[in-house]
Amino acid sequence: MPKTLKIGIIGSGGIAVSCHMPGYASMPELCEMVAVCDIAKEAAEAAAKKFDVAKVTTDYRELLADPEIDAVSITTPNAFHKQPTIDALRAGKHVLCEKPLAMNAAEAKEMCRAAKEAGKILQVALQTRFGGPARFVKTFIDNGNMGPIYYARAKALRRRGVPHWGVFIDKEKQGGGPLIDIGVHILDLTLFFMGYPKPVSATGKTWDILAKDKTVKNFWGDFDRDRFTVEDFAVGLIRFEDGSVVTLESSFMANMEGDPFETQLFGTKAGAIVRAWGDNPVSIYKEIDGQYFDLSPQNLPRVESSHVAEVQAFVDAILGGKPSPVPGENGLVLNAIFDALYRSSETGKEEVVDVSL
Repeated sequence: MPKTLKIGIIGSGGIAVSCHMPGYASMPELCEMVAVCDIAKEAAEAAAKKFDVAKVTTDYRELLADPEIDAVSITTPNAFHKQPTIDALRAGKHVLCEKPLAMNAAEAKEMCRAAKEAGKILQVALQTRFGGPARFVKTFIDNGNMGPIYYARAKALRRRGVPHWGVFIDKEKQGGGPLIDIGVHILDLTLFFMGYPKPVSATGKTWDILAKDKTVKNFWGDFDRDRFTVEDFAVGLIRFEDGSVVTLESSFMANMEGDPFETQLFGTKAGAIVRAWGDNPVSIYKEIDGQYFDLSPQNLPRVESSHVAEVQAFVDAILGGKPSPVPGENGLVLNAIFDALYRSSETGKEEVVDVSL
């Protein structure tokens, strides 16, 4: 019988209560949540009550000082990922940190170094790769059915979807807008399929025109336009060391049809469009005996919740002595790409992507 892991939760907002904590609660035979921390005591108490967690604190250092705790989830705003993660790793805890890993690549590098020095798992919470469509497509690619993927189009677009809660519109606490909030998911999924090639440069452009226009309606509810300091739309072209290229589009607001969240892969043997959810989320395009085929796999792996699945993978890696399911270095790659895209938008030039540790 494996050891029962003791888990601490740092940050008890919506992502903790709706994603991380249900994940741990799904496997009581393997882990137990023993402490919840939040600077808002009422929020911590509410989360603890919902999941029957005994200890509540407003100081994460107090939680980390508890020798009983083996691992923590860090579900704070982006600006408060770095220090709790580093402190937790140095305290001997494994860490599952919400995406993006950090505000920028410099912070991400510190976090990755801390994990390496501590010999502990640092996992980035990028749940999309744990869904059924992603699992099928990754296996399909790894089995050689698509050949090398030399180009991809990644899209995480909302027509009118600015979050009016939390700190999503505050650059100082969030680090960026849709690029770093939802673009991170579709870019991770794309690079996951491609084997995470090493990026070398990126060109990008961001806008905040629609979000600053007080006459433009936000279907998700109104927000303070005067406090909006992030982009509402971002595009980029990313070049990789192996010669492959990815284009990325991400928006909170755009005059367009629907809210596409998908990646289109161009391989030498086949192509594919992959969506994280919805009916027929995977379409494959290939040529067989001189005929063109559009294929729709019908028996994709069933995953009830990719959020729960990512937490289960974290616990399994700890108990099984396995590598991080989503290593911190993947988070560093994403942060470094975003840094270059934001710089490029300001300079109008192609910018170097630095992923060196």
